[in-house]
Amino acid sequence: MPDTSSNPLHKLVGHWRGKETIQPSQWGAGGPAQAQVACREALDGKAFVQDYEAERDGKTWLQAHAIFARRAEAADYSLFWFDSLGFAPQEPAQGTWDGHDLAFIRTSPRGQSRHTYTFIDDDTYGMRLESSFDGGATYVLVMEGVYTRIHDEQPGREPASIPQA
Repeated sequence: MPDTSSNPLHKLVGHWRGKETIQPSQWGAGGPAQAQVACREALDGKAFVQDYEAERDGKTWLQAHAIFARRAEAADYSLFWFDSLGFAPQEPAQGTWDGHDLAFIRTSPRGQSRHTYTFIDDDTYGMRLESSFDGGATYVLVMEGVYTRIHDEQPGREPASIPQA
């Protein structure tokens, strides 16, 4: 396993299944969702590519494609986020790593979004998505989820239970 202490993006690599709670917003009604996430290392560890798909009421409601990057000479992290709601990055979200949480602030004409990844253990992480419409002075919760690694490479092993979000 890669040394995740020097680059926390390695922690996202794998196949994941999650339960999410969506808050009501201008983008739709709130409620529960389930998601599948796949993340792989690319470009000799200089980038990580993530595909995300969430379902509500048995139908796909959101798909996203994300590219995470870390500048090798510094702990500078970037996130490029594209999704089926029409969000496309004008510039990358800037990220920080505090040893426990990996957080990104994404700015667009629609406001700011903060993606926070919290690593619970090697097989579980949480993610919170919050929005700000006042330049980052206050944030409102949009979505939170908990994702558990799917151990499909080990036949017969069931994924760990997913804690309630």
